[in-house]
Amino acid sequence: MSHKLTIMPSNHSVTVMEGETILEAALREGHTLPYGCRNGACGACKGKILEGTVDYGDYQDHALNEPEKLAGMALFCCAEPKTDVVIEVHEVTDTQDIPVKIMPCKVEKIETPAEDVAVLYLKLPANERLQFLAGQYIDILLKDGARRAYSLANAPHDDSFLQLHIRRVPGGSFSDLVFTQMHEKALLRFEGPLGTFFLREDSDKPILLLASGTGFAPVKAILEHAFHHGIKRPITFYWGAHNLSHLYMLDLPKKWEQEHANFKFVPVLSEPSPEDHWKGRTGFLHETVLEDYADLENYQVYACGAPVMVEAAHQALTTQRKLPNEEFYSDAFTFSKPKAKA
Repeated sequence: MSHKLTIMPSNHSVTVMEGETILEAALREGHTLPYGCRNGACGACKGKILEGTVDYGDYQDHALNEPEKLAGMALFCCAEPKTDVVIEVHEVTDTQDIPVKIMPCKVEKIETPAEDVAVLYLKLPANERLQFLAGQYIDILLKDGARRAYSLANAPHDDSFLQLHIRRVPGGSFSDLVFTQMHEKALLRFEGPLGTFFLREDSDKPILLLASGTGFAPVKAILEHAFHHGIKRPITFYWGAHNLSHLYMLDLPKKWEQEHANFKFVPVLSEPSPEDHWKGRTGFLHETVLEDYADLENYQVYACGAPVMVEAAHQALTTQRKLPNEEFYSDAFTFSKPKAKA
């Protein structure tokens, strides 16, 4: 039997299916509540039951004590409604709502979709989950105290593994390690989530996504999040690379284009090789966008990848196509600063 869940103070309404926790139902409907472990151990999802009754589920006593229960508190990752319920909890709408943690992880799987790109699948300990917004990144913490930042390529709803796309950088200490020594079951530590590159969902403006190379990683997360939550705003994705091999997951956006009527994919090669037999768009990514749009005054643009692309897109689209400066969101991958993308 299903029950109605009302979330205050937002007044969002959700149907909780039989056997589903309050947190599961809210996340399914696109309402992000605070959470951590998802198994009743950390207390991050604690909130107040204003009306109705719940089955509190299995949890650890230190996360929810008896005085808190008597005061109406519950752990929403465990609690299942027994009646229609009204709860009080602060929904996550910004990065400031999400705690930054240092966490261990294990390399569960390594794939190499291209000669110079590796995809790492990281597994967190059984009692841990990372809460993040699609498009954010984590800092891998190296033994010498250095950090290497990588965008999360998976959406929050698909968090069994954290997915990183790593391009091999000549002389890059971590990327060389990944390609020459990294093995499954290797242990790593990271800090995150970090960054403000995420989809602004309070807007109804059409979206342009621009990525160069492994800048595809956070764009992939944003798109999978948008598709999962049924966002119907028009979305166009421009993915640029030197040659065809650098579009290392080309079939995925092509598949999305077939599945989602509001999504269009435009691959662009700046230096296609003869063996690519390329018949698509060529040139610089920002110039391709300039060719396609005369006015971007009522758009949002998200750009991620090489700094030269991000900077050129920002300058061109804001000055030549009336894109409001505040509607340009970016994450530039660099290689020399302490929190560099490597």
